[in-house]
Amino acid sequence: MSTFRTPQIVHLPPEAVGRARSFADAVTDTVDYRDSRQTLKEKIHDDHFVSKLGEEAVRLVFERRNCVVEGPDYTIYGGKQKSWAADLKINELEVAVKTQRRSAANRYGLSWTFQDSPERHDPVLSMPEAWVCLVAYEDLEPDFTCVVYPLRKIKQLIFEAPRLSRLVGKKQAIYLETLQKHKVL
Repeated sequence: MSTFRTPQIVHLPPEAVGRARSFADAVTDTVDYRDSRQTLKEKIHDDHFVSKLGEEAVRLVFERRNCVVEGPDYTIYGGKQKSWAADLKINELEVAVKTQRRSAANRYGLSWTFQDSPERHDPVLSMPEAWVCLVAYEDLEPDFTCVVYPLRKIKQLIFEAPRLSRLVGKKQAIYLETLQKHKVL
């Protein structure tokens, strides 16, 4: 697969942004995140919107490298049918995508979280050979720009407790500064 070693900047086209927004509009009322104390519809909507922007950015990076990319998945799953499948398939390789807004990064540090609570656990955390692509959505810029970091396996990443105390015990976090300090990214 044609990959890259340095972060890639992607300007999302309006149609990709539209797909992400339509998905967030449609999925928001179908999810229940009370187990992680997330009941604010606006936050749930934004989380889904931003995650799809990241998936679209990764798709574009790899399609430009002549890879065959399947996804993002815009299917709306009901209740307990939430899919934990990989976000994308790149040349048949399953890839999870994690995205964070730059505005949030400015408050807490650029980081990506994985669900890890007794109620909901991201299966990729138990798959050391699984691939992950980390994305920063540059929401402080006027256009829809993302920075896509190189693919890494779960076993290469360094997990920490979230800095936001209310997420401790519910999520695991990866911080860019830690990855850079240890020369992972």
